[in-house]
Amino acid sequence: MTPIVQVREDFGSGYEADRPGIYYPSPRRISLAVPRDIRAEFSEARKCFEAKAYRAAVVMVRRTLEGTCVDQGATKRNLAANLQEMKESGKIDGVLAEWADLLRIAGNAGAHFGKEVSAQDAEDALDFAEALIDHIYVLRARFGEFKARHQPSTKDA
Repeated sequence: MTPIVQVREDFGSGYEADRPGIYYPSPRRISLAVPRDIRAEFSEARKCFEAKAYRAAVVMVRRTLEGTCVDQGATKRNLAANLQEMKESGKIDGVLAEWADLLRIAGNAGAHFGKEVSAQDAEDALDFAEALIDHIYVLRARFGEFKARHQPSTKDA
């Protein structure tokens, strides 16, 4: 059995309406393989979520996507075009491209007055963004190393 420390607050709807903030064990950290500026954007998104600032959380997820596009060499004027460029170049594909575009749309909703962002949408945005940057910066490199170890060498032929 592992203990946890959580905090719940009553914002007028009772404690049951507040999702607990987990303080121990500490949340997962983004890999150091992810560039520092992108880790910082994502960390701020997570802090916004923990503070129940759900609109701000999805806006920070969108900024994380923007930073990822820039870091990956995308050169277009807006995020939608940069995500398309990353798809066309093979840096993201299939489901990841779909996730990235929906994260962009969620971030847009968070950035515009009058649009609501639910706790569930913000949590999903964080999870999908983490998976996306993990795929781009961590899993691709690991797969390259794995593939290199398992490629038939000329002496095996």
